[in-house]
Amino acid sequence: MALPPSTDSPPTPMLTPAEMADRTGVSLDTLRYYESEGLLADVARAANGHRRYSQDDVLWIEVLRCLRETGMTIEQLRHYCRLGERGPATKPERKRILLEHRALVERQIAERRHALELIDHKLVHYAETDIDIGVGVGVGAVATTERSALPAHEPQTGRPT
Repeated sequence: MALPPSTDSPPTPMLTPAEMADRTGVSLDTLRYYESEGLLADVARAANGHRRYSQDDVLWIEVLRCLRETGMTIEQLRHYCRLGERGPATKPERKRILLEHRALVERQIAERRHALELIDHKLVHYAETDIDIGVGVGVGAVATTERSALPAHEPQTGRPT
């Protein structure tokens, strides 16, 4: 008589620090720093005392990395983590922090889009100049920039055009 299949899923393998660094793209020094700053709490330890990271730790590092790469300071991250440690009662405050950070990222994206439009405008200018002198350079997506939103002429500042 066959035994019914087990409904228990096998334990998720724990990662060594090197495996964690490879998986998340952060250095071993950064992992240790995040732990020392209280951003990565309750890291498990093997019987020999070496750190072992769970899949939840992997996901959390991805969140921390995303927030850092989009400009959140370590102090802001520390505050966010402390709130999380206090439990569900702080959920509205944590949400507010993320909404404010999201608004900052949206502004950064808008600024980058504007900068890209200016660069595209310059590339259109160079492409037109190249055509005037017989260099057949296409402008591709550059030609889609709306000129009305950009300067109509080159500034006379002595700067390269």
